[in-house]
Amino acid sequence: MDEREGQRISRRTVLAAAVAASAARAVPGAAAVPPRTEFQVACMTYVYRAFPLQRALEGIRGSGYRYVAWGTEHVEQDGRRVPVLAKDAAPAEARRLAQRCGDMGLEPLMLFSNVYPEHKDGLEVLKRRIEQAHAAGVPQVLTFGHTEKGGRALWLERFRELGPLARAAGVTLVIKQHGGETGTGTACARFTRELGDAGVKVNFDAGNVMDYLDVDPIPDLKACAEEVRSFCIKDHRNFPKDEDCGPGYGEIDHYRLLHPVAFTGRKLPLCCENISPPLLPAPTDPATVDRQAARAREFLETVIRGLQG
Repeated sequence: MDEREGQRISRRTVLAAAVAASAARAVPGAAAVPPRTEFQVACMTYVYRAFPLQRALEGIRGSGYRYVAWGTEHVEQDGRRVPVLAKDAAPAEARRLAQRCGDMGLEPLMLFSNVYPEHKDGLEVLKRRIEQAHAAGVPQVLTFGHTEKGGRALWLERFRELGPLARAAGVTLVIKQHGGETGTGTACARFTRELGDAGVKVNFDAGNVMDYLDVDPIPDLKACAEEVRSFCIKDHRNFPKDEDCGPGYGEIDHYRLLHPVAFTGRKLPLCCENISPPLLPAPTDPATVDRQAARAREFLETVIRGLQG
């Protein structure tokens, strides 16, 4: 390499560095581009509850999902109703279930607590769920209740004990709307803000907000968006029948629903809890559920692509 060529390379190097530095500097008065939310579209095993758990996992993976949320129970081949993960199951059992999912190409994001926090066994069950989630590498435990008749004080007492345990385990307890004094996202966020613990946040269920209290979930979500760490995806119709349904089948505008949380920079699970069309009977074969699950995923992914450009 001669001297002139070396000088040209040196000038190019300096120029490239100057361009990179200029691009890195914010333009005065220009708003920073917010980071996109990493929406994790998951299907709950709950939508396959009339069929064995193994068939549920096969259907969820075959319907194109990477993520799964563990629901309540399943009707196994012998007709017994068997919990996905029993309340008193050892952490090792949760770890085995997570491995089973992983072997099928599914990552578990959430498990149902299957207990109201105010229940007499609520504290102990939620402690065990935190242990199970930690062992399985599941980031969220979902719970809900009513907090009626003075139950709010008991919730505060119990979650003040649970929050630090959840944080230490790398788990977030998320509370979703279920009527009563925690029937809206606004009410749930009021509770989590008062609690002030990063281990306890809000799960938003737009279908429940509309169903239980006939409240518009769009402004409700805006009021609690900063506290939301996941969604239970469920739509709702008031006409021609008051009925929950799958996303895109109801009266909730999912573009408006997800817009306030589309640029948070966080991972945000969207866990499909209802995928069914309204007014029609429940499917009697799992292949129909597979098609409904695929449609729900495609709908949500389309909304996300549109919102995030």
